[in-house]
Amino acid sequence: MPSNSTKILLLTTLVGGVLVSVSSNSWLGAWMGLEINLMSFIPLMSNVKNMYNTEASLKYFIVQVLASATLLFMVVMKTLTEDLFTLESSTYSSMIISTPLLLKSGAAPLHWWFPGVMEGLSWENCALLMTIQKAAPLMLMSYLIEINAFTLSIILLSTMVGSIGGLNQTSMRKILTYSSINHTGWMLIALTTSEALWMMYFAIYSTLALTVVSAIKLTGTSFINQTMLTNKETTLMKFMMFTSLLSLGGLPPFLGFLPKWIVIQAMITNNMAPLATIVVVTSLITLYYYLKISYSSFMILNVEPKWNLKSHKTETTKNIMAVILSSVSLTGMMICTIITNIN
Repeated sequence: MPSNSTKILLLTTLVGGVLVSVSSNSWLGAWMGLEINLMSFIPLMSNVKNMYNTEASLKYFIVQVLASATLLFMVVMKTLTEDLFTLESSTYSSMIISTPLLLKSGAAPLHWWFPGVMEGLSWENCALLMTIQKAAPLMLMSYLIEINAFTLSIILLSTMVGSIGGLNQTSMRKILTYSSINHTGWMLIALTTSEALWMMYFAIYSTLALTVVSAIKLTGTSFINQTMLTNKETTLMKFMMFTSLLSLGGLPPFLGFLPKWIVIQAMITNNMAPLATIVVVTSLITLYYYLKISYSSFMILNVEPKWNLKSHKTETTKNIMAVILSSVSLTGMMICTIITNIN
């Protein structure tokens, strides 16, 4: 298990790899940044010694190496046929280079590795995989993405798989995985309209994902049936978790509704109303299984077992953290709206 100083070093190089990749002016430099990021994340994944963690680390490593090798091969082929290492590309080469980047970001239909890897990781690494690890591939996609049949099919598959795939899941990790796939589709839509819009969406999504993971870790919940076991000490913690989940699902008036609202407006402005209708319906399906968890836990199947009271005692600091994190979802949209109107 890495020490604290080693973790700080690995996190620094992990973020540094992302910065190298997004600030590079050539595909070779972008590939190097992705490799620095990968080599920093693999040791972080191995911080817990168990069978599931080892399997997840190996699976992630194989998938990412496959994507990196494919990307490097495509870059070399592009060098031989087009303008050296520049980021500008033709439509055909853009589609070819986009494929390994979509595999790295876990977009459908290249998401097959994502749920299995998430299931074996600790919550801290799950948060990294859903947020920071998506930044570099999606940012590189902004140089390539165009509104064509290939892009639209990836967007539709990501939003549909992300919504339908989470319906029959009982693991909180897999539910967040399919939610992340759905959000990846929304972020690809944002990339087709504006890079600034994507940055805003990614920042809010990352904030909410980190909030949800923090809430789930504080409540000690890994499966849906564990949310039914509660007592007076954990009611506030559960309220924080479900406000964060509903915000991540995009329910108004929480913060998570704001980026989706702006993306929908951008789609309608760009004459993409049919696509907007489809992604809104898929987002409602995602919201359905979040509401199902919340409704069953708070109203229908809420029990207070006496034998479980001791293990769920919460500290004052955790309650304060719960209030702070839930306030992000509750007041974030109002604050963002006020700031926008001032400017």
